[in-house]
This record gives sequence, C-alpha cells and structure tokens, in this order.
Amino acid sequence: MDEDVLTTLKILIIGESGVGKSSLLLRFTDDTFDPELAATIGVDFKVKTISVDGNKAKLAIWDTAGQERFRTLTPSYYRGAQGVILVYDVTRRDTFVKLDNWLNELETYCTRNDIVNMLVGNKIDKENREVDRNEGLKFARKHSMLFIEASAKTCDGVQCAFEELVEKIIQTPGLWESETQNKGVKLSHREEGHGGGACGGYCSVL
Repeated sequence: MDEDVLTTLKILIIGESGVGKSSLLLRFTDDTFDPELAATIGVDFKVKTISVDGNKAKLAIWDTAGQERFRTLTPSYYRGAQGVILVYDVTRRDTFVKLDNWLNELETYCTRNDIVNMLVGNKIDKENREVDRNEGLKFARKHSMLFIEASAKTCDGVQCAFEELVEKIIQTPGLWESETQNKGVKLSHREEGHGGGACGGYCSVL
C-alpha cells in the first residue's frame, strides 16, 4: 500500500495549552472542528499521507499537551523529528511571549540541527487579536522559521502550513533520505522558477 510513498516524516506540534494545536491537527487530518475539544493529556498521534510536488509523504504527527505536568514526555517525543509546528494564539499575547521557552526546549531535546520549523499564529477568525501578523513574521525570520497565520475553525492556512513544512523538509538534503536512500528514490521536482506553492499568499517563506 505504501509503495509509492517517498518517506515517512515525524512532525511535532508544540506550544502553550489552549492555542489550538489539537484543533489544527484535527482540521488537517479529519477536516473537522470541535469548539469543545478537551485539552490533550500526554500525547495524541495521527497519521496522514499527503502529496507535495508529486512526492507522497506519510506524516506521523505528534500533538502534545501544553501543560507543565506532562513535560516528562519531552525528550523521547522530540527524538528523530524532521519538522516542528510551533503554535501560538493571536488573541493571547502570553502564548506568543512564551515561544522563546518552546524554542529553547526544542534546541535542548531535538536530535537534528537541520530540523524544519514552522511558526503558526492560530485563531485569526477571532476579532480580539493581541499579536500583529508582522510580529509573528519578525519572530519567525529571526529564528529562521517558516511562518503562517491560520484558523482551525475556518480552515484558513491549515493545509498550507503542513504542505509548506513537508515541502521544505523534502528539499533539505540529509534530513529524511537516510531511511530511503537504498530504495533508489527519485524526487519529482517542480518546474524551475515556479515559487510560492499552492498557498495563495498565506505563507511567508524565508
């Protein structure tokens, strides 16, 4: 069944509790949204296969609890990850301020230095915004991350966030090929000069 899958990637979703990590994951994998979604306890895990630039990738997406009491899981959770989606809530400045803590944790536990990071400002459907888009973009650029704003509720930017992340991982030599190098994998490359992906201007890619 997986014969045409180029690679399996481990993707993490991290960020403070209540920023919408599980909602983003559910919207992406099941295309559903539950406003009453309970807080994640420990780790949730979903698998989805997507096609990016003609390359199929199977994503093993790990969604963690943002609460401190579940932090004991951390080291094993980060091990071997190729991509990380760091989420904050644009209506809660405190979740943006604490991004530095999450980046420190990522640097402490992550086993790869070429891991691809994507910053996502979630809940743009809400009106009581406390974090401006440019602030998110500036933070992402400072830390060499991809950036997008999204809404798990309206679906804006969600698919794009995962697709851009996977595309960047596939374009990063050595990040994923080690597991597949013996299979004679051929990458499908997009036409030269075609940029921006299918995002219609959502993403600001470095």
